[in-house]
Amino acid sequence: MTLVAGIDSSTQSCKVVVRDADTGALVRQGRASHPDGTSCPPEAWWQALQTAITAAGGLDDVAAISVGGQQHGMVCLDASGAVVRDALLWNDTRSAQAATDLVAELGGPRAWADAVGSVPVASFTVTKLRWLAQHEPDNAARTEAVCLPHDWLTWRLGGTGDLSALATDRSDASGTGYWSPTTGEYRRDLLKLAFGRDALVLPTVLGPDGSPGRTPGGALLGPGAGDNAAAALGVGARPGDVVVSIGTSGTVFSVATTPAADDTGTVAGFADATGHYLPLVCTLNAARVLDAAATMLGVDHAELSRLALSAPAGSDGLVLVPYLEGERTPNKPDATGSLHGLTLGTSTAAHLARAAVEGMLCALADGLDALRGQGATVSRVVLVGGGARAEAVRRIAPSVFGCPVVVPPPGEYVADGAARQAAWVATGTAPAWTLDGLETFEADAVPAVRARYAEARELTLPRV
Repeated sequence: MTLVAGIDSSTQSCKVVVRDADTGALVRQGRASHPDGTSCPPEAWWQALQTAITAAGGLDDVAAISVGGQQHGMVCLDASGAVVRDALLWNDTRSAQAATDLVAELGGPRAWADAVGSVPVASFTVTKLRWLAQHEPDNAARTEAVCLPHDWLTWRLGGTGDLSALATDRSDASGTGYWSPTTGEYRRDLLKLAFGRDALVLPTVLGPDGSPGRTPGGALLGPGAGDNAAAALGVGARPGDVVVSIGTSGTVFSVATTPAADDTGTVAGFADATGHYLPLVCTLNAARVLDAAATMLGVDHAELSRLALSAPAGSDGLVLVPYLEGERTPNKPDATGSLHGLTLGTSTAAHLARAAVEGMLCALADGLDALRGQGATVSRVVLVGGGARAEAVRRIAPSVFGCPVVVPPPGEYVADGAARQAAWVATGTAPAWTLDGLETFEADAVPAVRARYAEARELTLPRV
């Protein structure tokens, strides 16, 4: 049996799975937590990875390893390879003004969509580099290389310490704001526009089965992937599938054979982990909306689901707009969450629980509409992530999305996608693993829920 390992270094934790390269069967797994916050010392990811590897029984017997990781984060290294400052993560919005400035400086949203397939928002690495140059010029001056979280972990696993060994893949490179999925090349002119100089070491962009080298123990390293591209690979997304992932962030994405270039900025024109493209819509607020609602009501998630399913569709007009962390789609980094339609009749735990679930799903359904607007065909939604485990989410989602919803069994699909990629690198062939245990949920669409939500979302207020 040939074993391979997949790593998911997400915002909140690190997961490691070890699988049979031929069948995909799970052999063992482990996990460890990451610190909270919107910035993080990369060393914390490395320590969490070591803990997760130990919990998974070690990786001495694996033939290949690949890392899936949170997208967009900015890891700056000096000439010796030391980390210059804590990494700014995708959910850090301090570079919101930098994003606005950069869009204007290049000539507007259309110019960015044509250049790199996406219009930068605060999440993108390119905006964080502008923020660094403006607010921490000494750290900017020390910076000799810039990479992403999964790139840095792969580089550490390689153990060379040589900046020229930094590597990434198409999916994660496409989230920087200075690499074009259409041409497959870095746009160093955009890097210079943002950072003031372009003479930086950037990771080599590898294809799906490329390898940047081996670990000191001899295991092949895969190119890795951004978390959403890895999840699409993990669930075996096919044409007509739209994957909705409800984790710390909410993402809506599909596999496409042509690149997207949406000048509204709603759809990011990313690449995927197979050589195709991954048009994607991201919201900042997803599973934590359910966490917040459960906290407000003083209940656990099982009781939150029970309450939500006991209330009528539409919550009798109660609407929760879930912009609790600001929002990326729509681009409202300073927005707050808001509750609309509160009356004596809707002042119940059940109504609030239902409004929280529907509000989160409506925000994701807006993303589904945006993908359709870019030509995506939606025959079914594949629902994954921690939020998909909530009974209320699975049962209410079809009525909000207006199509059948398929839910795979609970799993670590980002890590599984990374493991599938590791098997690809180890064997030279894309593995044909099957995914069993799918559940299908269907329900009549309730358009009034989306309509009421659309009215309420325009009334959101900024932070004070």
